[in-house]
Amino acid sequence: MSAVVASERPVPQAGPAEPLLEVRDLVMHFRVGRGLFGPPGIVRAVDGVSFTLRRGETLGLVGESGCGKTTTGRCVLQLEQPTRGEVIFEGRNLVGMAPAALRAIRNRIQVIFQDPYSSLNPRMTVGQIIAEPIAVHGLEPDRRAREERVRGLLVRVGLLAQHAHRYPHELSGGQRQRVGVARALAMQPSLIICDEPVSALDVSIQAQIINLLAELQSDFGLSYLFVAHDLAVVRHISDRIAVMYLGRIVELASRRDLYEAPAHPYTRALLSAVPIPDPALEAKRERQVLAGEVPSPLNPPTGCVFHPRCPLATERCKREVPQLRAVAANHAAACHRA
Repeated sequence: MSAVVASERPVPQAGPAEPLLEVRDLVMHFRVGRGLFGPPGIVRAVDGVSFTLRRGETLGLVGESGCGKTTTGRCVLQLEQPTRGEVIFEGRNLVGMAPAALRAIRNRIQVIFQDPYSSLNPRMTVGQIIAEPIAVHGLEPDRRAREERVRGLLVRVGLLAQHAHRYPHELSGGQRQRVGVARALAMQPSLIICDEPVSALDVSIQAQIINLLAELQSDFGLSYLFVAHDLAVVRHISDRIAVMYLGRIVELASRRDLYEAPAHPYTRALLSAVPIPDPALEAKRERQVLAGEVPSPLNPPTGCVFHPRCPLATERCKREVPQLRAVAANHAAACHRA
């Protein structure tokens, strides 16, 4: 079941020519050791991903579990060093950057983690959790001023100033995730990676967090890379959406185009699985059920990685890898049949 939000975001006007973030041909392969029944192999978690993100924009990154979307976010954060490719943030390539130089710009890229239960230190109060990065990066040397800033952040994300004295186990799941949002906001970032930030929350709380993120983006001009598997949630927060399958982006389009005219058969199958609130329409519509299972990234199929499950696959799909190409204005798909 998905969060219900009061209204969808308006589509923003085009931003500046130079994007805030540009990911070029990102590749992340993991070597796995020799097992009992075979030689060592390579897990192709991310296999040639490229996209851009403008200032003030939200790009939704969606797909099934194991498709590589979280690994892509970790590479953008430089928590993983990619095998190949570039991550251009504010005009500078983060890949291979010296640690001192990377540390100087880390405050401008923050993350909201999926699990609000494990992402907060249980031995620290809420105030200490939010104040710690402010102190580490020297954004507010004075302790009293830092405490005042923490209280203001708590109020801004919908909590009370006195929550600063509580420990994470004394808060609900939604309150903990608000603390995570406040911690990210404390660094005054321009980009926040949202790694499935509502998937561990109740449906009613999901809507509150999504609305909070939209408000903060409007107030502070934030950009979001919103990683999720729930297309209904992504629809309400994203301006553009990239659909991933087995380490590749198979479709990239504006929110409206993706939901009204999906070009890739995998996207159409995903959208057909999203429930419709109207029971009469839900009963009438035709579902597209995919055959088989997602192939292993240890041994991906030749040609189009989706062809073993695709109802439209031809012999060409088995031989040739489709490139992500324009199928309409601001709409691209990696499909020979699109």
